[in-house]
Amino acid sequence: MQYENELKALKRVGRYRSREVAREELKDFASNDYLGLAHKKELHTAASQELSHERVHATKASMLVNGYHQIHKDFEDALCKANGFEAGVVLGSGFNANIALIEALVRKGDRLFMDELYHASGVLASQLKGIDVVYFKHNDMCALEELLQNSNAKRNIVAVEGIYSMDGDLCSQDVFRVVDRYDALLIVDEAHSSGVVGESLMGVFDYYNIEIKKNYIKMGTLGKAYGSFGAFILASEHLIDYLLNRAKPIIYATSLSLYDTLLAHYSLRYILKNKKSLKEEIAKRQAIVKEILGIEIEGLIVSVPIGDNKRVIEIKEQLESEGYALGAIRQPTVASAIIRLIARLGESGEDLRALCRSLDKIR
Repeated sequence: MQYENELKALKRVGRYRSREVAREELKDFASNDYLGLAHKKELHTAASQELSHERVHATKASMLVNGYHQIHKDFEDALCKANGFEAGVVLGSGFNANIALIEALVRKGDRLFMDELYHASGVLASQLKGIDVVYFKHNDMCALEELLQNSNAKRNIVAVEGIYSMDGDLCSQDVFRVVDRYDALLIVDEAHSSGVVGESLMGVFDYYNIEIKKNYIKMGTLGKAYGSFGAFILASEHLIDYLLNRAKPIIYATSLSLYDTLLAHYSLRYILKNKKSLKEEIAKRQAIVKEILGIEIEGLIVSVPIGDNKRVIEIKEQLESEGYALGAIRQPTVASAIIRLIARLGESGEDLRALCRSLDKIR
């Protein structure tokens, strides 16, 4: 058993992970299906029916061979229109999107400045050979500005998240001012903010009413608020053209499935059509969390500090016995163990209230 000692060590410190088949009887406050769209059968039915009329139901190849379908283009165009960007590309996952962006954009002589709490996919990409990366203190725009001011790199590239996946806080609005001042490229990972914040629920560019500029790049996932699977990158035509020519996860991977693309497109239409009622439901859940747990949330991620790896599992198991699923997050994903509760619209406000009361008693 080649890795027996390593597995024993993980178990000893409470960091061992295992898969469990999702229990459908549990009320789901663990997943990233923020708007509950993964449960909306009318979206699935519409996507399936449209796909059934197509000549093919699978993409068959990389989008640079013959795997780029009109379904892909229509969705990319719709994303660009909804978010105010010139061009876009869809691809297999948010993880792959971060790899694509960082591996392709950061060339010899360039420097990447990454928020220390950036997603693991971006951190992994930043460790690739030849990438010059500097991590700055979370959401500290003074630290970022000082780093940019002192940089002698050919190109400076900054990477932040719209809403951070574990703490649930928004990126600083000042990041747009700082990158503009130093003519840096800005990557905003909107995996957890697209579909959750903003006047039209399009994310932090929308939330902060940011005028889209040539140096801005927006990445988002389709497997969270959009209730599908895959990811997208939005940017200037120039940058998307460059990614199509240099980003390996785009060039060498089979293009995003037609079903997932269609499903996400129907979800986008649903979000835009129902944004008023969705925003009202989001606000209700934010108010419940504030009232009972005393935690103000800017999206739908509730991070509850616990600090003990074994205790966080005990809390998770106790709440499961009461009928609720939520996340027990331990190192190295977070610095100190937390309960991660998603106040998603797929479950009722009444159930969220009951869960928060139970959690408040035992945390």
